[in-house]
Amino acid sequence: MSGRKALLLLFLVTLPLVTLRIRGSDEIQYFAVLRSAVIDHDLEYGNEYRHFYELDPRGLEGFGHTFLERLEPRTGRHISFAAVGSALLWAPFYLLAHAGVLLADGLGAGVPADGYARPYVVAVCYASALYGFAGLLLIHDVLVRRAGIGEPAASGSVAVLWLATPILYYLAVAPAFAHAGSLFAVSLMLWLWLRAREHDTPWAWAAVGAAAGLAGLVREQDVFFAVVPAADLLRRALRSGGWRDTALRLAAFGAAAAALFTLQLATYHAVNGGWGPSTLVARKMSWSSPHLLAVLFDPGHGLFPWTPLLLPACCGLVLAARRQRDITLLLVLGLLVQAWVGGSVESWTQAGAFGSRRFVGSSLIFAWGLAPLLEWLRPRLGRFGLGALLAVFMWWNVSLIVQFGLKLMDRQRLEWPRVAVNQVREVPWRLGRVAWLYLTDRERLVREGP
Repeated sequence: MSGRKALLLLFLVTLPLVTLRIRGSDEIQYFAVLRSAVIDHDLEYGNEYRHFYELDPRGLEGFGHTFLERLEPRTGRHISFAAVGSALLWAPFYLLAHAGVLLADGLGAGVPADGYARPYVVAVCYASALYGFAGLLLIHDVLVRRAGIGEPAASGSVAVLWLATPILYYLAVAPAFAHAGSLFAVSLMLWLWLRAREHDTPWAWAAVGAAAGLAGLVREQDVFFAVVPAADLLRRALRSGGWRDTALRLAAFGAAAAALFTLQLATYHAVNGGWGPSTLVARKMSWSSPHLLAVLFDPGHGLFPWTPLLLPACCGLVLAARRQRDITLLLVLGLLVQAWVGGSVESWTQAGAFGSRRFVGSSLIFAWGLAPLLEWLRPRLGRFGLGALLAVFMWWNVSLIVQFGLKLMDRQRLEWPRVAVNQVREVPWRLGRVAWLYLTDRERLVREGP
């Protein structure tokens, strides 16, 4: 079986795990942008917020205080911290669902074409899963075509990243967050960048810029990945002295990125009356990145304690640099910029979220290091030994998802050694019932716990 077919099979196996429900604060905000634009033809989200709040007033009490009771002082509209990229990516699927609902309603099905009904939510959640899978396929293509990684290391690296990192959570358990779209948009930009290095035309670099703009629309932080292709163009100009050609390509890249990101600027202006994010956003930035090391290593909130697989993946970048030094160093630059930005945010702990979700968009960089590491380890550990090692990383992630969902852990942080003990003592004997309820009665599982 080819690597792509194996990944497709894994996607089909995990597809029934996709949660077809919108309940979290971020999910509601992203959905509200799309529903308001398509159904109400405006960018006032109060009715969308109230709809979801009334479905679960107790669970969304904090959401109600923040988003129903506070208005933008300059426009009088309900506030929103959501970027518009997720709505843009979901729109084709949502519009298809809307057309289907209108057709069914005309035939007497009685499904309300209100933008909230189940077909709309299903369309959005499956769209996220599809975009996330498309991002994983782009990563696989990069490993095979650009990194020279053979099988099974290429598909194995993608599969392990999928199952042993927060990718699994944000493609299946909480697909209506922005992170599946982030995985797709950033992977697309980096895939187009590696392609543009070969074709090297202004149009190719404009495509990279458009993808960078899309990434910024999905999550504003992801626009900083644009440093990778921009630094590459400048590096090549310094080496060759071709500043005129470089300026042309940089202009095409920048103009395309800016043109697409204008959509976000226009939305900012319509919702809050300014050309930037809401003035009510409490998450202030300290660009000296005082939390840089904590974002990576803090025992309760850091990237590597939550997802230990990513530490050896980063170490594998040394092996990748031996093969393709320039590309690897540029990718490391992109990862460091993401860590710097993450350490600059006042809410660097990401408390209440599953894992270091702000690094999901960096998955291609982690795969670039993990794949050569797996190739190096396989003859040394053997197929069984390597498989057993990777299974430990996957078990850690899946077990954390179970603990997180059942509230067997503090959702605000990892508690040591409690969380590690629970992985062995609490999760295994609960796993069968949890899996059954997750597939058959997810609401009961959420309501009653284990």
